[in-house]
Amino acid sequence: MNKSLIALPFLAFALMAAKPAPLPPAKPRASLVAPAEVAADPANRWTLELSNGGKVVVLLRPDVAPGTVYRIQQLTAQGFYNGLAFHRVIPGFMAQGGDPKGTGEGGSPLPDIAAEFTDYPHIRGVVSMARSDAPDSANSQFFIMLAPRFSLDHNYSAFGRVIEGMAAVDGIAVGEPPSAPTRIVRASIGGPLPAPPVIAAAAPAAPAPEAAAPPAPESLAATPAAEAAAAPAPGSEPAAQEAPTPQ
Repeated sequence: MNKSLIALPFLAFALMAAKPAPLPPAKPRASLVAPAEVAADPANRWTLELSNGGKVVVLLRPDVAPGTVYRIQQLTAQGFYNGLAFHRVIPGFMAQGGDPKGTGEGGSPLPDIAAEFTDYPHIRGVVSMARSDAPDSANSQFFIMLAPRFSLDHNYSAFGRVIEGMAAVDGIAVGEPPSAPTRIVRASIGGPLPAPPVIAAAAPAAPAPEAAAPPAPESLAATPAAEAAAAPAPGSEPAAQEAPTPQ
């Protein structure tokens, strides 16, 4: 008998055993269009009444960033944002607020929250959480995009989008900080505070091998190109929660 014929069944079995396991289904991209149940929930309408006379309504997206949205709802229900200023506003980039100190170094008494980085696009009107260089350092500060900046996707936790009052956002006083900052007179959500979301804990990461210390990260403080030489040294404000420097 031909030995090659005898080996064929074993070869076929080996090929079947070596077949790679099927990949898990890809996570669907975050859509700018909110699911009907999200849009219909009044608790997902975040209203900011501004000192410039404008009113901004943000549709929150718990389907995209549940922990972040709950933090915004929770602080709003506590009256935390009332009276706070937009302390860092860069034309053509973003307007940042939510810091009781007004310096970029403040936050709420609540602990920092876990990052919820997604592909929800940072286009004009999208609202996202400011943070320090540590991913899980967002607390209370947020920024509203004045123009698209897709480099922020997967790096900052976007949690909603302005659906009314973008002209009022455009009217927020400019500066770092502004000489006469625009303030949030009153922040509110349209319904009762929801129950906290149930978020699955992430698997612990394997310990990284010891290596030489990497160079210090770039400062997250805003540094326009024309003033780069006068920028503060990296890490000079370690507690700052900042939106990134415009590139």
